[in-house]
Amino acid sequence: MFQRIGPAAFKKDLSNTLALCEHLGQPQLKFPSIHVAGTNGKGSTAHMLSAIFTAAGFRTGLYTSPHYRDFRERVKINGELISKKDVVRFVNANQTFADELKPSFFEWTVGLAFDYFAKQQVDIAIIETGLGGRLDSTNVVKPLVSVITNIGYDHQNMLGETLPLIAAEKAGIIKAGVPVVIGETHPETQCVFIEKAKSLGCPIYFADQNYETLASSETTTSVYYDILHHGFSKFQNIELNHLGGYQRSNLRTVMQTMEIVAPLFEPLKNNVNLERAIRRGLANLKQLSNFMGRWEFINQKPRVLCDSAHNEDGIRLVAEALAKIDFEQLHFVFGTVNDKSPQKVLEMLPQNARYYFAKANIPRGLDAELLMHQAAEVGLTGKAYKSVRFALAAAKRAAKSNDLIFIGGSIFVVAEVI
Repeated sequence: MFQRIGPAAFKKDLSNTLALCEHLGQPQLKFPSIHVAGTNGKGSTAHMLSAIFTAAGFRTGLYTSPHYRDFRERVKINGELISKKDVVRFVNANQTFADELKPSFFEWTVGLAFDYFAKQQVDIAIIETGLGGRLDSTNVVKPLVSVITNIGYDHQNMLGETLPLIAAEKAGIIKAGVPVVIGETHPETQCVFIEKAKSLGCPIYFADQNYETLASSETTTSVYYDILHHGFSKFQNIELNHLGGYQRSNLRTVMQTMEIVAPLFEPLKNNVNLERAIRRGLANLKQLSNFMGRWEFINQKPRVLCDSAHNEDGIRLVAEALAKIDFEQLHFVFGTVNDKSPQKVLEMLPQNARYYFAKANIPRGLDAELLMHQAAEVGLTGKAYKSVRFALAAAKRAAKSNDLIFIGGSIFVVAEVI
């Protein structure tokens, strides 16, 4: 329901999740986990961690949201989607209880994931928060490590209007005595995390203060990185099976997390060559974790590139990355949701692109005509289309072989084309 109608379906309360987990026999406590929150990058970070543990030979659960094409993308083991039969079996077994409890779509799905991971006896699960952290339905796990990738402006109507307020909500996943990794240091939020960790007796690590990731070369499918730890070379020529330059930051977070979790997860500490697992996992990221929708080229001549960035920080990184690509003309298929103001995001978009505005095929989609008029106020010119597919078709008709078509603004826009 949150995916379809937005804030009206958001519940600031963990009581339903706690009741559902009790009904299911506390499945979230039956496997070790890593809990990942943040404004941007939490999905990428979760997928990288999942791929590394899978490459190390562990049965690895991965819970993420939202999904692109198939609801089952949210619940995976070693990159394989939960089967339709398992979804149906869970619903049938718990329908009577759910009719009484009336859980939200997200609460219901979290219960499904935890129950499935427990029944399938995963060795470890990577759990991505949905919205926020403190009152997110996933915040009933007892993780080995808590990870917060970064803090930026998104969902202010539910999380708070300032970065410290948003950080306080994300910091809600920090648990007593559990190490916490913060991906990016920010002067407005650093003290929020330090004070929270101190109050709960948690070791805290800022990944960007300890690790550097330097891109050394690139192919059509991967970027190679040299990893420095406190200024000294740790890994050379690590292949990441993803082209998004913004993954440098997420890669730092992943490296810091693996350093912290390795001595805490006994099977990893005792039986695994960690460097080999990291190398194999990241080199086969898409295959091992079923990673999609982020900086993904889906066509050549003209090149068609899509990315799920949807807030200020994410769009800023997209704009910076697009500026580094060679093309004759940029065609920009863009849409967003109606429960966020697009003004600041629109101001960051390239002025020299041709725009094709579209409404994502969900009730939350912002009307394309309205979006076009708002974009015109900041100097972006283009036309409105009835659907994302119509907009993309128009862009393809207009584009020459050396042009670039970019599709983005919302995960729901990207979901219609990948």
